[in-house]
Amino acid sequence: MFRRLFLCLIPLALIIATAASQQPKPQSRFLTYEEARPLLQLLDEILPAELKGKSAEAQAALWAAWVKAQDASVRARLRQGDEDTLVNFLLFGVSFTKQPRVAAQDLSARPGEQTQEAFDKLLNTRIDDLINGLASPGSNERLIFMRKLVTEQGHRLGDSAGRTKLREYILANLSRMLREQGSHARTLAAARLQGNPGEEFVERSKLYRERGLSLDTTLSPNFAIEESLKALKARGLWQKWIEAGGLRKVAVIGPGLDFTDKAAGYDFYPEQTIQPFALIDSLLRLELAKANELQVTAFDLSPRALDHLARARRRALGGSPYVVQLPHDPQAKWKPELVKYWESFGDQIGKPAAPQPAPAGMSGLKLRATRIAPAFVGRVRPVDLNIVHQRMAAPQDFDLIIATNILVYYDVFEQSLALANIESMLRDGGFLLSNNALLELPVGKMKSVNYLTVVYSDRPDDGDHIVWYQRAPARQ
Repeated sequence: MFRRLFLCLIPLALIIATAASQQPKPQSRFLTYEEARPLLQLLDEILPAELKGKSAEAQAALWAAWVKAQDASVRARLRQGDEDTLVNFLLFGVSFTKQPRVAAQDLSARPGEQTQEAFDKLLNTRIDDLINGLASPGSNERLIFMRKLVTEQGHRLGDSAGRTKLREYILANLSRMLREQGSHARTLAAARLQGNPGEEFVERSKLYRERGLSLDTTLSPNFAIEESLKALKARGLWQKWIEAGGLRKVAVIGPGLDFTDKAAGYDFYPEQTIQPFALIDSLLRLELAKANELQVTAFDLSPRALDHLARARRRALGGSPYVVQLPHDPQAKWKPELVKYWESFGDQIGKPAAPQPAPAGMSGLKLRATRIAPAFVGRVRPVDLNIVHQRMAAPQDFDLIIATNILVYYDVFEQSLALANIESMLRDGGFLLSNNALLELPVGKMKSVNYLTVVYSDRPDDGDHIVWYQRAPARQ
């Protein structure tokens, strides 16, 4: 009697934590030459210089060293992505300054003399405030991270000469980002002139192939994913899963961290991730999964993102929830459907929480927050994996993999490697949902079955095309 009572008093979180600690850690591995060879043969004309035009024997001899070097190169792009985030933080952050945010149109317009003078004053004051914040970050996690970023680049914060160099570094990154944005706009404009929306989508799908890897994330792509899941269900494409009890294993590639993403991001609340929890929320809302059976893997190559998820998981196994802040600017003029999604986000996996108050000057924001239950947070497992050059060592059989705003950072060859790795981790008939047009090769089993266009607002190009790729079902 007493023994049974004692067992009942053991916290469920402790039981889960003990079981989790006894499981072997998931391991990724590099794509082998034999696995990549069919792609190398088909894509010889666009191969990197080190592999192009070489015999199969020469490629095989080079492959192991080449793929490791490429993985290191991709991971090195995280630093430039952090520098992009530093610029966004400068322009739109409010946690280190009382100055107004820089309006996006101020960066692209040709202002008059008075407007230019006001803009220069605003920008210079923001830079001063940012440097002061980096010098004394206190407990501000964003300032602490950015301080680490700039000091690792050799910048000094304790003397005027060091601050002058840091100012030059910040302005150089701002100028670089503006040049890149201009180049991207010209590339898309040229594609648009061809009058073929499909060609424009293809170009857009590899637009950031030379940019740094950014971790920032927003809510709206998750709405597009939910709408696609809903459409797949309406067309009967989930019927086999529903009859078998629902989806059980799903994955997110590049879940991201909400740091300060352009004009849509904010920094007056702690860093957070959204997509793994948004996916669980959508699957439960659409009755495509059962809460007690769903497993979510979050693949990323960023130590910051992986550590954030790992800490959230540990806290959840100890009984702590995870709060997601959901500020919304009505000036964005979202479509009613997106507003409804924002209003209901998290209702399947948590309860409303008190939102973080917005600072002075941002009173127009609509605020809400969701406290995600520990049981759902604990179901998200972070895994270090570079989807272009790595795959899981053990078979996975995922029912569904999500990749939004990730493959856009790679060229066609790299995207093809990534698609092969994704294919290897999906079960027969499983789906990849991505907002990228990916090359479908005859040697692969991944084929697009349809797509859904989801518009977020009336602003130009504010939406996503979600393509539904399916691993060919096994023949009956």
